[in-house]
Amino acid sequence: MARGEYDRWLLLAILTLACFGVVMITSSSIAVADGEHIGAFYYLRRHLAFLLIGGGLMWAAAHVELRLVEKYHFLLVLGAVALLLAVYLPGVGIRINGARRWLNLGVTGFQPVEAVKIVVVVYIASYLVRHREGVEEKFFGACKPVIVALLFAVLLLAQPDFGSAALILAVSVGMIWLGGARMRNLFLMALPLIPLGAWVAMSQDYRIQRLTSFLDPWKDPFANGFQLTQALIAIGRGEWFGVGLGASVQKLFYLPEAHTDFILAVIAEELGLVGVLLVLGLYALLVSRGLLLGLRGVAVGQRFAAYVAFGISLTIGLQAMVSVGVNLGVLPTKGLTLPLISSGGSSVVMTCAMLGLLLRASYEITRAERQRARAGVRDAAAVTAEAPA
Repeated sequence: MARGEYDRWLLLAILTLACFGVVMITSSSIAVADGEHIGAFYYLRRHLAFLLIGGGLMWAAAHVELRLVEKYHFLLVLGAVALLLAVYLPGVGIRINGARRWLNLGVTGFQPVEAVKIVVVVYIASYLVRHREGVEEKFFGACKPVIVALLFAVLLLAQPDFGSAALILAVSVGMIWLGGARMRNLFLMALPLIPLGAWVAMSQDYRIQRLTSFLDPWKDPFANGFQLTQALIAIGRGEWFGVGLGASVQKLFYLPEAHTDFILAVIAEELGLVGVLLVLGLYALLVSRGLLLGLRGVAVGQRFAAYVAFGISLTIGLQAMVSVGVNLGVLPTKGLTLPLISSGGSSVVMTCAMLGLLLRASYEITRAERQRARAGVRDAAAVTAEAPA
């Protein structure tokens, strides 16, 4: 039996982003940690610990046959629902800034939505394999997985977490389109979702403030527009080549969440446009390799691996795009981190696990390609042997 191979360019992009993230978290978090009197390198040590755990999960996921993941997709869905409901249990769920998004694990907190992102990708990939004809031909066949994703979105909105809910729905629709759904059916599906999304976005005062403040943050630069104006100042100071690694001024208590949501602004200030383009290039490499793997997987009949590759690539790409857009002021502020670069706990761990599945998909797709190539060689040799002299 032929052996597969992990995609080297994909692995290079992952490792480079992770190492770059360690450098930038070191630079952006020292002042924050020092100001909180918890030790200058607290956030760095914390990030490295979660990165080590995530690396272990990545290794494990990269060595699990995807057929086992596909087999237990329904149990994974039930587990994800249970996690989202567990945030409401007294003593288990944690309320932070008015939102119930965290579970208390004793030594640390865990954000269930990070696991839900993986589960949704696995479920839709399994559905697309089992109901390929229905997705390609029938309207309800394409709607069913979106309905399941919508149920997850409702649970997330109740926390509330509008950004993650929108991300999951966007990834779900993208996977269904890549799975062969007709554009007409997707358009009909979007007709009720667009006004529903607009109503949800306008249903809370703080969401309206975010939508209006990003359009003109300088109108109220010391209140609703404070985060974005400070981020734009940091980006403007960086110019082409930045002010130098570690020399950011905005991270010194001016820019909120400098080591998490707004770490790209620190990158822009310290490394300039060149640094930002480097980050965008790495994400482009990761996402493009993932999408290419998906196309190769469909070609060799490894559809579950292909759809997993599609879903994970879309998740990483869209989340990075939203985070970059928020930092640049072209999108409203959302609590989405920059994958593998922003400081975090559950987000770092689950992103590594997700990328482990992507690496496994590359292994299995490569294995199928080699098996097909060997079969072609054997067939050609048999034909040659049977041909008359």
